Amino acid sequence: MEIIVAKSSGFCFGVKRAINMANKCASEEKDGGIFTLGPIIHNPQVVKKLEESSVYARKDLTEIDTGTVIIRSHGVKLEEYKEAKDKGLNIVDATCPFVRKAQDLVSQLSEEGYEVVVVGEKDHPEVKGLLSYGSKNVRVAAGIAELVDMPRVHKLGIVAQTTLPMEKLEDVVSFCLHKATEIKVFNTICNATSTRQTESAQLAKSVDVMVVVGGKNSANTRRLVEVCLAIQPKTYHIEVADELEAAWFAFAGRVGITSGASTPEWLIEEVVRSIDCISAK
Repeated sequence: MEIIVAKSSGFCFGVKRAINMANKCASEEKDGGIFTLGPIIHNPQVVKKLEESSVYARKDLTEIDTGTVIIRSHGVKLEEYKEAKDKGLNIVDATCPFVRKAQDLVSQLSEEGYEVVVVGEKDHPEVKGLLSYGSKNVRVAAGIAELVDMPRVHKLGIVAQTTLPMEKLEDVVSFCLHKATEIKVFNTICNATSTRQTESAQLAKSVDVMVVVGGKNSANTRRLVEVCLAIQPKTYHIEVADELEAAWFAFAGRVGITSGASTPEWLIEEVVRSIDCISAK
């Protein structure tokens, strides 16, 4: 059995940066404890490993009164950032630079009087953060169905969740051409996201089984599953190697593996070893 791992698998730049910052904090003397505001990335196994280094995830700031707070890679709401500052916490901002750029654009567009549409999932922490950087004239839409009732406006700005599939942004932009006199569109989708989705789709075309490794609560991982399933019906989403089933690989000559942006190399390596063991039986 041939196992092919997508070249883009493993941590993306923003995730790697956030984990490095957390590990640096863990290696230094910090009074009052070290905490992340929400899970630093959407991968339970990585969050657990950080706990072993005394870096603890907390749901909100009511659970953090002293010490160092690390802002997760997805970013947080503007008011949460201000609250952490008001509490006198030592703030380490691990917000992905691509997310930070999107936050700045929402703020800028709002200040310039634009109605703003954030294209993405309303319940995703990144999107919740983006909305907080704008005025009351900011709305979120996962697609055009949520914009049908939007009245025509003079000036409209559009930004996207950094892990959004490009076609979803394109659909919204096309629809909104009839909704405004002037439109500013910012493609804030991370290049690594686009590359990962494209490469995964190409790999899915050439294999008998596709395995997507990543957190079940990871939006970008779920999108990879959607992309691969549309091409290869035998696509399976797992978080850890223990979830693999031998029956998936019966009669398979080629197996493809891809991963979400928050999946560490060591987890991918465990999956490869497990599939090797299955094929050897």
